[in-house]
Amino acid sequence: MTRDPAVQDPPGETPDPDACDVFIADAARVERVRAALIGSRQVSALSETFRLLGDPTRVRILDALSRDELCVCDLATLLGLTESAVSHQLRLLRNLRLVRSRRDGRMMFYALDDGHIITLFHEGLRHVDEASGGSPAATGRTPR
Repeated sequence: MTRDPAVQDPPGETPDPDACDVFIADAARVERVRAALIGSRQVSALSETFRLLGDPTRVRILDALSRDELCVCDLATLLGLTESAVSHQLRLLRNLRLVRSRRDGRMMFYALDDGHIITLFHEGLRHVDEASGGSPAATGRTPR
């Protein structure tokens, strides 16, 4: 994009390469998009979901659970964490319904809650692989 030479930035400021050179809002477009935006409750829930997904330990747990149902002991051994640390992370994930639990006698098993979570995880992974120029085959990962 070329800059309009008539538009001057304040002294000492560099132009923002991510901004328009002039501010002209399309009122009809803005209103159409405003009417389609998600509600504040959905924004909060989605933000909380992505906040939880922003932790490397929880991503590793989701990766493991995207491949198989596992108990806390399995996850602790697999990830090199204490059972307490794994339980804490699972509690956070369970509270947002990202994982579900199943008791079998004295054992508690965990799995991703539903197909949406598996899809969300794999789509995020696909995005990371594409952005880094890799692919599941190139990185050694096999999606479930």
